[in-house]
Amino acid sequence: MSFTSVLTKENVKEKDTDCNIQERDINVLVESASQVIAPLWPISTFAARNPWMGLEKHSFEEIASWLKIIRDIDIYPSAVMIHSAKNKGEIDEAFVEMGLQRWLDSYSFNIPRDVLERFCHAALNLDPLPTDLLSSHKLEKLVNEYNELNEDLIENFSIQPICSHIENQDGERLINLLDYHVIKWCKLYLDDKQAGWTMPNREEGFYRAWWRLIQYDPALNKKQRKSFKDWPQEAHIALKKALIELEIPDSEIQTYLEGHLLSLPGWAGMMLWRTRESSHENQLLTEYLAVRISMEWALIKQYLPLTNQRSKKKVAITPLIASWIHWGDLTIEEWIQMSAAEQNEYLSFAYYFDENLQKKLWLEAWEQTHTVQLRQKILSKQHETNGEKTALAQLAFCIDVRSEPFRRQLEKEGPFETIGIAGFFGLPIATSELGSKHNHSSLPVMLRPQLQIKEESVDENAVKSYQQRKQAVNSLSYTFKTMKQNVLSSLLLPELSGPWLSLQMVASSFVPRGADRFMRNLHKNWLRKPNTTLSLNHVQNTEAEIKVGFSKEEKIHYARQTLKMMGLTKNFAPLIVICGHGSQSTNNPYNAALNCGACGGAAGGFNARVLAALCNLPEVREELSSEGIDIPEDTVFVAAEHTTTLDELNWIYVPKLSEAAKEAFDRIVAILPKVSNNANAERLAQLPNFQKKLKNPTKEAYRFAEDWSEVRPEWGLARNAAFIIGQRELTQDCDLEGRAFLHNYDWTQDESGDILANIIAGPGTVTQWINLQYYASTVAPHYYGSGNKATQTVTSGLGVMQGNASDLLAGLPWQSVMESDQEAYHSPLRLLIVIQAPNEYVERLLNNDSAFRLKVQNGWVRLASVDPQGRWENW
Repeated sequence: MSFTSVLTKENVKEKDTDCNIQERDINVLVESASQVIAPLWPISTFAARNPWMGLEKHSFEEIASWLKIIRDIDIYPSAVMIHSAKNKGEIDEAFVEMGLQRWLDSYSFNIPRDVLERFCHAALNLDPLPTDLLSSHKLEKLVNEYNELNEDLIENFSIQPICSHIENQDGERLINLLDYHVIKWCKLYLDDKQAGWTMPNREEGFYRAWWRLIQYDPALNKKQRKSFKDWPQEAHIALKKALIELEIPDSEIQTYLEGHLLSLPGWAGMMLWRTRESSHENQLLTEYLAVRISMEWALIKQYLPLTNQRSKKKVAITPLIASWIHWGDLTIEEWIQMSAAEQNEYLSFAYYFDENLQKKLWLEAWEQTHTVQLRQKILSKQHETNGEKTALAQLAFCIDVRSEPFRRQLEKEGPFETIGIAGFFGLPIATSELGSKHNHSSLPVMLRPQLQIKEESVDENAVKSYQQRKQAVNSLSYTFKTMKQNVLSSLLLPELSGPWLSLQMVASSFVPRGADRFMRNLHKNWLRKPNTTLSLNHVQNTEAEIKVGFSKEEKIHYARQTLKMMGLTKNFAPLIVICGHGSQSTNNPYNAALNCGACGGAAGGFNARVLAALCNLPEVREELSSEGIDIPEDTVFVAAEHTTTLDELNWIYVPKLSEAAKEAFDRIVAILPKVSNNANAERLAQLPNFQKKLKNPTKEAYRFAEDWSEVRPEWGLARNAAFIIGQRELTQDCDLEGRAFLHNYDWTQDESGDILANIIAGPGTVTQWINLQYYASTVAPHYYGSGNKATQTVTSGLGVMQGNASDLLAGLPWQSVMESDQEAYHSPLRLLIVIQAPNEYVERLLNNDSAFRLKVQNGWVRLASVDPQGRWENW
């Protein structure tokens, strides 16, 4: 019985305990079970992940109920968050009332309507039931005497790992002991060159390496180690054997695997990512489950056979009766006088109008209020779309919500037009920096790079010298790490490095800005990186995994495609700036999380430079001109990078400029200090420990970026709530508070609807993943977040744990979503996608894209549109 039967609340039937699984393909069951978790990327290439990406064929409400039943996880906002939002005016209670009335109309209960409404209004205050009422003797006696129970009030059972029901002689739950062992083996196998000693036989795979070592594990007793002597050497056979030994019914195997995957979703998610990423590890998740369930069998073998471990779970009657007494103003005497049928009716209503439903009504009202406020903000400041634009410069920024305040401040300072597009700029590339033998995928993680672009230099001597200096730095770092991890040399290392490291620690603690800048400058001056070019032209390279450079057709294709995605096919300004973005922070494991989410945790400057260089090529412009995209001869593309922690724009590619482009460039350079200062003042004012009376916001921004004790260098994408797809005129002059992703789109240039479909499939998916990552880390931080940054431990070079034996934490740290211990900064709202286009465009999109249609129908995203007449419609 998989999780789908739990969602439909089907009653459990007696199952055949004959485990005939030898004929079944265990890998198919593992693949089906894996939809309850999400792949987890290494933190160095952090990518936002939707923790429920495999469950979107079910409604958000169904998944919320399922998680509450099987893991006791709430994924609706807490009562504290709801009350706080209401007090701030973020929730219009009229929407709560409307939602309540719709729900009451959809059900038929034999209870007077006024009684139901009185009960619901009281329950919607979200106050907990009084503990003295729940523990009262009168109520306990009443519950004990209540024998009639409607079969509909039997909650379905979702099978959990058997060891979760058993305690050892020390009173410790065996599930905790199992998790401890599994975490240990995962850390050993997955270690990314952080440990001094690697796991023996690692090249044979996770299960085989574990199987060779487990018989010698001193953490197990002699009997447990001996039990593995004749254990199967193949993972899928061992998994089947363990399930048979545990007497898991054949029909419940998938659900049992789901329970184990959900026990440590972080480590399981990393195994799932490796399974999908690496061809030689394509059975790794099966191996993980084989290790885990084999270990479970060894730990509970002495307790077998077990009885009554799987049974129906009856609904607790006590809180249901107490809710009618507290919220429904019933007395115990009035309850006793009811017939059994009436009592069942009242209990059924209290059961269905549970805390999840109450919070659902509040969340939907919160989202509806946000929609209304955004609609008013946009429609009240609509501008007429003018075919002729007179911008001095056009600047293309990533759709990232952090770009919105900077763009707004920039537009205030002159005739500048800003454009929004996904920060990888439509280029499916892997990037390789000068002197590096490795490349980094620089595109959304759901895509694979098609091309490799290398950084090169014509001065071979300078390159050789640069590589030697870089190798010296790397060798020094490698030597230090090796000595630190070696048993003997680690005893000598403190004597050698102590004085220097102590000096660095004191400087970083008391003069963080100066110390960080000194180290950066020292590193930069020592390396002396020469001027570089890009390998834009395709070259034959049999050693490269993917081809290097573009063919002529590819150059034209990607330039054309990206310009159309930006809606930039006419009215070109003299200067066009392609702006990637990155972040700057010190001593921050989540540094990659603050870079471009569309670029797999990398900064977007490299992609910006590639696109700008492509658009400057004469052969590209000539071909585009023949297709009607006529770029003026004096228009020049340049590239820059927006540093979000500092709200600075740094130039990374400026070719020879025409006279008109030079005028625009100088104008931008002149106003940038003011733009940065204003953007920093707006952004930093939201940080809880920012002193709002400081006269120099830019200086303070540097302190946040360079202080190694700063746990919150910036808010990242917190409070993101909307993705607006339309022309800039739709949102120009609107203060969107850094909460909206902005993607340019001109429906008049998209007759086929392909551009809109690509925006939804690519950037639309990325923004949804980001949104639900922040949502999950806020509403269920203990399960989907990663806790306090100050107590995190970077482990295996892959991610973070709390302490030395926790799950691999997949979500965002507490400091990314919370303003204080009591107050959330991020508003957990599901993403609102707003499309500026005629209704028939949206209808066609929904008809053609079944995956997106399911997301809308099942409540994973919200959808609205603005038609050419400025009319707003919620879908």
